[in-house]
Amino acid sequence: MSAAPDRRQTAEQLALVLTDGGMQRMTARVLTAFLFTEQPTLTQGEVAEELGVSAGSVSGAIRMLTTVGLLERVPVAGSRRDHHRLRKDAWATLFTKQNHVIEAMLSAARTGLEATGEDSVAGQRLKRMHDFYAFILGEIPDLLDRWHRESGGAQGR
Repeated sequence: MSAAPDRRQTAEQLALVLTDGGMQRMTARVLTAFLFTEQPTLTQGEVAEELGVSAGSVSGAIRMLTTVGLLERVPVAGSRRDHHRLRKDAWATLFTKQNHVIEAMLSAARTGLEATGEDSVAGQRLKRMHDFYAFILGEIPDLLDRWHRESGGAQGR
């Protein structure tokens, strides 16, 4: 048996685990395509071909993975298509302010607090949400520094 089917099966298994963890199925499959590729970058069409789906079904997943900081768009000389790759430090980025979802959650909690006031029941919930995200974002720099020291500064490809 060739290595390619084993690799694809392993990628699909990881996508299933991610889906069971709450990620949208197509987003999980697209993420695993980027994790398992040997190419430095992939286009939307290449991902679609690899997964056997339409390019249109891949675009939303790429947008989501870019929004949370896992993928980044990169220039490729001579190409008219958008190329993406897994960020060098994707997993660390996932928990920083570069993750627009976390920043949006913090902002939404702040706006909610302004609308409800801290003394209301809703305000207490929103304050807890705000304080949690503010705490996490405040702790991340030290954790990332430690991660980089302990991992030898290796950020992968």
